[in-house]
Amino acid sequence: MTLRHVQGNEYREEHGGDYEDFEPGMVIRHWPGRTISETDNTWLTLLTMNQHPLHFDEHYGSGTEYGRTLVNSGITLCLVGGMTVQALSARAVANLGWDRVRLREPVFVGDTLYATSRILHKRLSRSRPGQGIVTVETTGTKSTGETVIVFERSFMVRCREGS
Repeated sequence: MTLRHVQGNEYREEHGGDYEDFEPGMVIRHWPGRTISETDNTWLTLLTMNQHPLHFDEHYGSGTEYGRTLVNSGITLCLVGGMTVQALSARAVANLGWDRVRLREPVFVGDTLYATSRILHKRLSRSRPGQGIVTVETTGTKSTGETVIVFERSFMVRCREGS
């Protein structure tokens, strides 16, 4: 959280950062984590029209190598990505993309996930003066320490000098 002075003794709470707030090599541990519920898994799976029974049919899941249903990997990406917004991109102009998404371990209902991000690089935008592009690598882990997902994300933020 950042407090920006408004006037006198008034401050405004802000999340995210400007281009100047990010430096390559910085590591941010996002808080809080999130425990995935059966409702989370069922609703998002059906909302996205993913009809694979491994995500919502316990009988089917019990006959697979996992012995139970799996959390839809789209939930893992969305949840871990969402955990990073407050610290990284709450003030972003635009999300530019996700790259190199890798699912490392299965996620099950009841697992608690946490996210950590490392700033990989940043550069000023060539086409949008006063803005810069930040690229981060985010790792999602279970409370047990197992890495479940790793991905890169780039987003555009304002520069303080350009605001």
